[in-house]
Amino acid sequence: MPPHLDLVYTVVEPTDAKRANLREQLLEMWVDVTNAGGAVGFTVPADVGAVATTLDAALDRVAAGTDVLGILRQNGNAVGMAFLLDGGSGLRRHWRTVLRLMVRPELQGRGAGRLLLEGLHGTATDLGLEQLMLTTRGGTGVEGFYARFGYTIVGCHPGAIRLAPGDDRDELILIFRL
Repeated sequence: MPPHLDLVYTVVEPTDAKRANLREQLLEMWVDVTNAGGAVGFTVPADVGAVATTLDAALDRVAAGTDVLGILRQNGNAVGMAFLLDGGSGLRRHWRTVLRLMVRPELQGRGAGRLLLEGLHGTATDLGLEQLMLTTRGGTGVEGFYARFGYTIVGCHPGAIRLAPGDDRDELILIFRL
């Protein structure tokens, strides 16, 4: 990663999850990533209200201490994020789901995603986790990015994601053992 990017990975404390400035930065990033074609839960053009509702619910879970939010900062601003979701079952306490991993479009392909993912792996290790699971939209090729870090495709749900009538995509399920 070029040193001039000056990116820092941090975990958001539950007490900081509801800060308006952070929410604003995350919402803007999520909308920008969606509008750049990122497969992060919405389609182009991003419905800002729907993204905001989803973000607020996710931040509520972080504020409650249920989920973890890892972010990348550049010059103090959030430029990448991902959640580690707790499934809520005692039988699943040894793993978490990685959700909404994204970096600002202008940082893609420059090492920011690697730094964010490696930060999440460190956080997961600190939490005593044994594995991570994530899903990705088929047809994007992003599974190759995850494969470089040791993720393995363990399943495929054919047609699970409907982008529009007649445009169904597979959902790929990947696992990483810490």
